[in-house]
Formats: sequence, structure tokens, C-alpha cells
Amino acid sequence: MATFKNDNQTAAGELETVEPIGKRVVIRKDEDKKETKGGIHLPDNIEIPTITGRIVAVSAEIEADPMLPLKKYDRVLFNPKSAIPVDFEGGNRLFVVDLEHVVAVFRKSN
Repeated sequence: MATFKNDNQTAAGELETVEPIGKRVVIRKDEDKKETKGGIHLPDNIEIPTITGRIVAVSAEIEADPMLPLKKYDRVLFNPKSAIPVDFEGGNRLFVVDLEHVVAVFRKSN
């Protein structure tokens, strides 16, 4: 479960949460790049789309399965076409993603 402040808070200051159901995770998409790898700055209306992000919540089903290699705070590569946007933050950077659409996880080698 991930907890977020947003514009729809009650007067008592309650926070809304997102808890993915089934084999799903909530991912905060990385910022789109404004510069190419070669150092060329792009105009504001052009961005290089990123399909990487950080997992901010995993479902209970994924947490309970030791065979699934994903956990909170993992950086992952995912298919954005199947991602469901969550309207908690400006810029729609939060997405609910089915496990089958998470295609890779980034790990540091020792």
C-alpha cells in the first residue's frame, strides 16, 4: 500500500492510499528526459519517453510469493501502453501495472 498527499484530502488531513490488487504493482514513472545522451537539449514540447520507474507499492499476492522477484523501491522497466494512470499527483507519474507488463528489474551487481 502506498500513501500519498493529494488535492482531495479531507479537512482532517486524511491521506489517500493506493493498494494494488492481484498481481499488480504501483510504479512512479521516472521523469521524461529533456536531453539526449549526446547532450542535446530538447525543446519543451519534445520529450524522450521513459518506461522506467520505481515501485512504490506491491500487492499482497506479490509480497506473499517468494518466487516473484519484485519488492517496494525496485527500479523497473515496464510497458506504459498497458499501465493505468492514478490521478494522485500532477503529471500522471503514478501507474498501476500488471505484473506481466513489468519486463525487467534493475539490480546492482556486487
